[in-house]
Amino acid sequence: MQRSARPARLHKGFTLIELMVVVTIIAIISAVALPAYSDYVKRAKITEATSALSDMRVKMEQFFQDNRTYATACAAGTVAPVPSSTNNFDFACSNLGTTTYTVTATGKNAMLGFNYSIDQANTRTTLQLGSGWTGAGSSCWVTRKDGSC
Repeated sequence: MQRSARPARLHKGFTLIELMVVVTIIAIISAVALPAYSDYVKRAKITEATSALSDMRVKMEQFFQDNRTYATACAAGTVAPVPSSTNNFDFACSNLGTTTYTVTATGKNAMLGFNYSIDQANTRTTLQLGSGWTGAGSSCWVTRKDGSC
């Protein structure tokens, strides 16, 4: 009696273990990459506020050179109007006097809780930071989650 040869079994597809390993690897990469990307996006948005504040300082100094006071600055039609609000920050002038001013950027939407300011002495202050960020109250503009400027 002759035995018939069985055809070799062809395996098609992946085993459950292989799929679970791939899912686990993707989960680990996502757990590391997503928070890092989120912080990177916030840091980019902070630049929007700090560059507008720096630009406003230059305009305020130009206004002072022309008028010998800051008291009437931050008005429409002057050399130093308040910067326009953006999707992430509102800007305001305060403490306007003969020799003093403060310009503040207040975060909104995704940047809620981030507040920065600058004054006539070019003192750059981080007034408040969002959740998980350190360095509020610093005499510099904190641009990183660890509190560095």
